[in-house]
Amino acid sequence: MKNICVYCGSSPGRLEAYSDTARALAQALVERDLGLVYGGASVGIMGLVADSVLQLGGRVVGVIPEALAQKELAHKSLTELHVTTSMHARKTLMVELSDGFIALPGGIGTLEEIFEIWTWAQLGFHAKPCGLLNVAGYYDGLIAFLDHAVAEQFVKPLHRSILSVEQEPAALLDGFARYQAPSAHKWLDKDQT
Repeated sequence: MKNICVYCGSSPGRLEAYSDTARALAQALVERDLGLVYGGASVGIMGLVADSVLQLGGRVVGVIPEALAQKELAHKSLTELHVTTSMHARKTLMVELSDGFIALPGGIGTLEEIFEIWTWAQLGFHAKPCGLLNVAGYYDGLIAFLDHAVAEQFVKPLHRSILSVEQEPAALLDGFARYQAPSAHKWLDKDQT
């Protein structure tokens, strides 16, 4: 692994625990010599995780759509900043540059991004690890819903297991290092529930 994509909020959120975990994730990335790929903004948890990685001497690649860059949200001090023509181009480039995907607490955009990349893993479009950092129980309701979707047989347990959940950044990254994507034949097994 070379780079980890982090999806997260453009606001700091209500709890200091969100910022503390963003800093801890930055530390864990730098300790493992993993670069950060993220949405390129200078605000919220996004800006904090990027600043923290940079302060620790790590690499940060931002990817931001032109419309957001023009609103002066683009971080000016990154290792690399890519400005794309659209949100779709942004997400595609982030996937190409990354070897794993983490969602810190965030809003609708964060949820959309982690769900899309998890769906791509389910479909076998990539074999990269995906995970939630469940800071201060932020994702508890979502995790309960996903388990409900498995119980109702809309999500297969195999596919649910692709999305890791941890409370600590180091534990999530350690799991990523051991991650083995389900083999292709399991995707087609109709008895796999």
